[in-house]
Parts: sequence; structure tokens; C-alpha cells
Amino acid sequence: MCHYTLLINFDFNINYSAVLTDSILFKIYNNTSQLPENWNNFASENTFLTVAYLSILEQSAPQNMRCHFIGLFKSNQLVGIALAQFLNANHLESFGERDRCYKTKIRNFIFKNFASHVLFIGNNMLTGQNAFAILPEITIEAATKSLQQAAKTLTLQYKENGIPIHLITFKDFSESESRQFCLPDFKKYFLFSIQPNMVFACHENWKSDVDYTNALSKKYRDQYKRARKKALGVEKRKLHLDEIIAYEETIYELYLHVAKNAPFNTFFLEKNHFRVFKEKLKDQFLFYGYFMEKKLVGFNTLIKNGNGLDTYFLGYDESIQRDKMLYLNMLYDMIAYAIHKGFKEIIFARTALEIKSSVGAKPVKMYGFINHTNILLNLFMPIIFSYLEPESVWQQRNPFKLPTD
Repeated sequence: MCHYTLLINFDFNINYSAVLTDSILFKIYNNTSQLPENWNNFASENTFLTVAYLSILEQSAPQNMRCHFIGLFKSNQLVGIALAQFLNANHLESFGERDRCYKTKIRNFIFKNFASHVLFIGNNMLTGQNAFAILPEITIEAATKSLQQAAKTLTLQYKENGIPIHLITFKDFSESESRQFCLPDFKKYFLFSIQPNMVFACHENWKSDVDYTNALSKKYRDQYKRARKKALGVEKRKLHLDEIIAYEETIYELYLHVAKNAPFNTFFLEKNHFRVFKEKLKDQFLFYGYFMEKKLVGFNTLIKNGNGLDTYFLGYDESIQRDKMLYLNMLYDMIAYAIHKGFKEIIFARTALEIKSSVGAKPVKMYGFINHTNILLNLFMPIIFSYLEPESVWQQRNPFKLPTD
């Protein structure tokens, strides 16, 4: 692992910008209609860089977010693609309403005054390397150097429109991916580790959820049986586009309840987000509703992404969640679906780390690189970041039988 020494309403239009960097030309696009025809050739292994997904962001990104799409060119040929997101936290009424301690107030003050305008190279709405994709013959050094120049160009353009960028961040990378950033151009960036990505691996010998439950130790097999028994009376149903539209108000209320009770939020989804998602990704986007007495009391969402499933946002009625162990049952349902459909893994992402580990997900450490545009403040980035990233204390569980069992 590379460890660095510390040196430390957007209403304007950008058609594109271009700078030559080590023979890699970048262009910044504001809408998907401008993207090169072969853009999707670079997104064959990542749904979250496809034109269809980017058009979702274009139509229903959070109100405090603006997205830019970056093409990398060499000899007039597209050699890489990337996503940039500008986030304006000053447009939020709340960063999350669960924690109201003294440290949280300090964090919110720092965030509002010194870190509220953030430019991401990557996707702040997801976990994992969804920042860029390049041809094998293009080096990480050449690509990231060009992306840094693109970030500087965007920073200047926002500044010209009266919006100073505070932070530039490259996210989200595994340990092996982050090693590729041990480059001179990143020496001024602070290398940070954030909450792990919880990843569930589907065993190749599992053919049904029975195989999964048989692999659990007695304690966690009993947990599974108890949760399933609690869920009696709850009907799970896959919802299609017309139903998502019909239940849109209730869906948003359920989502907002969960989102506002998270310890920290930098954005809130638009009400039409799930509708647009289904319209654009169709069967690649799965939406499951949970009903009691014909009333929608919860939902979860999944996105098919190659050999894996990515969990997306969910929502539930808190009283039903407690009584019916709804969230735990949702996790079991996701696992059952992945096994039945032959997926290799489920990306459970962050939050609720302990309960996700109790069903078999393992933590994968994630890293990012962050730089404050104020040189003096950048010297104190480790201190500033300690307030920006909420501390999560949790105990990892291992629900599976030991080899000797």
C-alpha cells in the first residue's frame, strides 16, 4: 500500500473543454447526447459508466449535484471515459437527523464552511471504482494526469460562475487499485480510507438458498429461521414501471425516512429517481415492494452489473421494520435471488455493516484521494477529514460454519 507524505444554482453551460496532457486529450461533456458513439464500448464491464446510466443522472440526479462526462482521446481516438460530479452541500437542509452530538455539530460547521463544494472524479452515489475506464495500453499515470487537468478546468469554470470548489476527490478504490496512484501528481493528495464496502460472495456450489442456510452455523441458522417466521404476513412483489409510478409518493416517503435517519448524508434523491431508473435500465434494475394488507411498507432495489449485483437504495416503515425484521429479511431475499440467478457476488456497499456481516458479507477496505484547493487548509486535511467522515464502530460477524463443524 502506498502512503504519501502530507504536503499538505449551477445554471451555466459547458459544451466541452480540451487540454493536451502527455498526448491524452480530454473533453468535458454536459449531456449524454454529446457523448461519442463508441462510449459504451468502454463500459461493457461496468453498468455505471454506460450512457443509459449516465442519462439517469442527467435526468434525476439530486438537486445539489451536477454531473459531467469526460472523454479521453489519443490521436483523435477515444481511449477512456470518466464521470465527474459536483456536489453543493450548502443546498441541503440536513446532513442526517439521527446524530445530534457535539462532534456532529462541529463536523457540520466544517463541512458547510470549508468543504461544501466538492468535485468528485467518481460517483458519490455508489461504492466502488465507478470513476473511469481506459484501454489497457493507456497507463493509469497518463489517464489520471489528464483527469486532474479536467478537474482543474472544471474548478476554474465553477469559479468563474461564482462557485469556489473546496475539495477535489478521486474515489472509490480497493487497496490494489489505490496502489496505482502512487504517482508524483498525487503527492499533495491525502490518502484516506473510508467505511468498507460490504461484499457477499456466492459460493459456486450453492444452487439454492437452502445450500446457503445449510452453510450457516446454528446461531445464524436460528437467526434466519426467526427472521423468516417474523415476516409472515408480509408479501414481497417485484414492481414494474407502472406500479413504481403509481406508488411514487409512498416510495419516496419510505426512502426519505431511512435517508434522514442515516448518520450522514451529502445528497437526497429526487422523487422521480426510481421511475427514471426503471425507464432507462429496464430489467437490469430490480424493484421489490413489501406489502402488508395491500399497503406498501418497504422496498429494496438491485442493479445487475455483469457477474455481480449492486444493492441500491431502500426504504421502510420503521414500526414494520422492527416488528417484522424487514431489513434482515430483505438481505436474505437479495442473497436468495443472487444464488438462484447465478451471480458471483453482491455489493452491499456501506452502512449497517454489522448486520450485513451477520448474513455473510465481508468488509473490503476502500480508499480515496482528496485535495483541498486552499494550500494552507490542505496541510490540515487529516484533521478536517476526521470530522467529515463519521466514525463507525462495529463488530464483524462470521455466520458460516467453521471447517471443523
